[in-house]
Amino acid sequence: MTRNRRTDLINGLLDLAAFLEAHPEVPVSSHVAVHHFPEHNNDTDMRAEIDQIAACIGSRIEFEDSQYGHYVTSVCFGPVEYRAVAVPTAARARHAAERSYWGCIEPDPAATT
Repeated sequence: MTRNRRTDLINGLLDLAAFLEAHPEVPVSSHVAVHHFPEHNNDTDMRAEIDQIAACIGSRIEFEDSQYGHYVTSVCFGPVEYRAVAVPTAARARHAAERSYWGCIEPDPAATT
């Protein structure tokens, strides 16, 4: 039987918190983000899901000021953030185009010193 991924995530976060509390010698990050990405294939449905999440958590949509064109909403609990992100078709295409050059250009080691 497959466990609900929501329950798994919550239990994992609780286990992590208990572990870190019990092991103060283990270093921690200054910020933790939990990301949710809609599983829709079109921009309209992805944005609708993010809009619905924003209404549930009482936050605004970050879109115009997003450097990557992502449609985002989030809520923070101190240094812990829940962030829902829709990556529009155009942004995914731009990323794919940029990644298509990966490994084709090698920097000149002499230029970096």
